[in-house]
Amino acid sequence: MSSSSVAFGALNYLALGAYLLGTLWLGLWFARRTRSTSDYFSAGRRIPWWVMGISISNVSSISYMSIPAKAYAENWTIFWVNVPIVLLAPVVILVLLPVFARLRSASAYEFLETRFGLGARLYGATAFVLLQLGRMALVIYLPALALAAVTDLNVIVCIMLIGAVSALYSVVGGIEGVVWTDFAQTVFLVGAALLSFALIVSRLEGGFGTLVQVASEHDKFRSIRWSGDYTTTAIWVVLLGSLFSALVPYISDQSMIQRYQTTTDVAAAGRALWTNAGIALINTCLLLGVGTAMFVYYRQFPTHLDGLPKADAILPFFIARELPPGVAGLVVAGIFAAAQSAISTSLNSTSTVIVTDFLQRLGPPRDDAYWLRRAKVITAIAGVVAVILACLLAVTPMESAFDFFQRLLGLTSSGLAGLFILGIFTRRTRTAGALTGAVTSALVLYLVQTQTKVHVYLYALTGIGVCVIVGYTVSLLLTALRPSPPASGQA
Repeated sequence: MSSSSVAFGALNYLALGAYLLGTLWLGLWFARRTRSTSDYFSAGRRIPWWVMGISISNVSSISYMSIPAKAYAENWTIFWVNVPIVLLAPVVILVLLPVFARLRSASAYEFLETRFGLGARLYGATAFVLLQLGRMALVIYLPALALAAVTDLNVIVCIMLIGAVSALYSVVGGIEGVVWTDFAQTVFLVGAALLSFALIVSRLEGGFGTLVQVASEHDKFRSIRWSGDYTTTAIWVVLLGSLFSALVPYISDQSMIQRYQTTTDVAAAGRALWTNAGIALINTCLLLGVGTAMFVYYRQFPTHLDGLPKADAILPFFIARELPPGVAGLVVAGIFAAAQSAISTSLNSTSTVIVTDFLQRLGPPRDDAYWLRRAKVITAIAGVVAVILACLLAVTPMESAFDFFQRLLGLTSSGLAGLFILGIFTRRTRTAGALTGAVTSALVLYLVQTQTKVHVYLYALTGIGVCVIVGYTVSLLLTALRPSPPASGQA
């Protein structure tokens, strides 16, 4: 343990252990109702809309740690990142939900086959699985790093602990266990953040008034940066980039689209999406508030910063050094909650895609009990792979984890979102054009990431834009050269 670390303590371990056992029990409880693939993949459409809405508003461990760090080191310019969720909600409810409601299977990529053929479906499913494996590795690694920083545990042990608990309740409980556990974790996460904020304010000389005054004096509440520079967090960069980044999961991410099918009907899914939009904004403000409060606290007590390795580590550093016994364990459990929510969701959706898009679609017919067993085995295997990849991250030097994830997201998912846009909103796009657009999108994004200084927030916009423009243009050229009807499945 480094010189800057302090003993985590029995009370903290007890609080953290109680949380882990509680989430495990919750997942096991819903395992009793998982008797078919319909239960495992869509919860038999039993999930109340308010539970689904709160569950999908959960913050990932990346955001749970990076948003307070951004507010501490900079200001509130990233507040606008989640505003587009509110703007997109009507489009998703009115346009996308009816499209996905017509699917016969639990997989979103069935739509790509009806529109562009089997090759497009397999391309989409493969891109999704690869993205989820990388995403799970990262969201396991980051909270494990935080836990290792505030306890005597080795980071590899922490990775295995997070991965094992998440995988276990995901394997046995299916999507119903995942959604209800996500719901509980969201409530716990918000509670931990509120508790941290209240404790910081209570320790400030002058309380909340001092927080506002000092933060204002240092321009910490600035939320808008006026600039034409596309390499900064200018307001137009954040808003426009976040609009397209937010669109990606709503239109092409199996882990999100699968949630639409867990509620009773389209109207219930719509109410859940509005709930998600509201809570996402509240969570963002709360985490920004925690980061700002930490800044003011350390302005009053600068000697307490001795030993801080870097600004990105401010939250685990604060937890280890400043929070009382038991409370620190609860806040670390909040980091676990953020991680486990993302992991369990990814595990279930990855299993869904592998079973429905590959095994069932390409293999011989089997009974439902056979596919349920296969789904559970695949969920477990995906968990093991994610843990191994997280361990590799722990021993491999890496720059900003958040930026790394954004680059990964852009390369693999922006083109996939572009495929769905072409399929849903155009009639003349052909299969060859759509796939050409997706491949070109990945190539262009790689060049943008490695050869330019374009801000990370604009990656999704670039990837989607290239896919749509190239895909549609190539389709028009192919039609002009050899006229033929549009791809099957489009009226």
